[in-house]
Amino acid sequence: MRDLDELFAALQRSRFRARVRLEPKDQAYLDRKGLSVALAEARRFVVARLAPAEPPNDGKQTPLRGHPAFVAQHATATCCRGCLAKWHRIPQGRPLAENEIDYVVRVLHRWLAAQARSDQPIHESIRQMRLF
Repeated sequence: MRDLDELFAALQRSRFRARVRLEPKDQAYLDRKGLSVALAEARRFVVARLAPAEPPNDGKQTPLRGHPAFVAQHATATCCRGCLAKWHRIPQGRPLAENEIDYVVRVLHRWLAAQARSDQPIHESIRQMRLF
């Protein structure tokens, strides 16, 4: 697992990951439900979709939209076991340990909290980024 400051600096150097932003409907969801609810849901997604040693459809199990956590997972490279290995140094082929699940949720928390505070207009959607 990586130091979060180091990780977020590396993510900002990625053309794809640095451009991911919440869409207005995702921001509205956070405003309505709150960050704590979204993170509890994110933990459930991580346990179900990432924690198994060999998740079904690995590499395609995290939708590009539909929940703020899904957007955050793509922005933070916590979307599949391959990205967890490459970006976070969490090996593939074994179940995630509880401390690794906690780490992934901390990463998502940091990104979502930064997005909630961002003064930047949310103008790019995941759909638009597929073009690049």
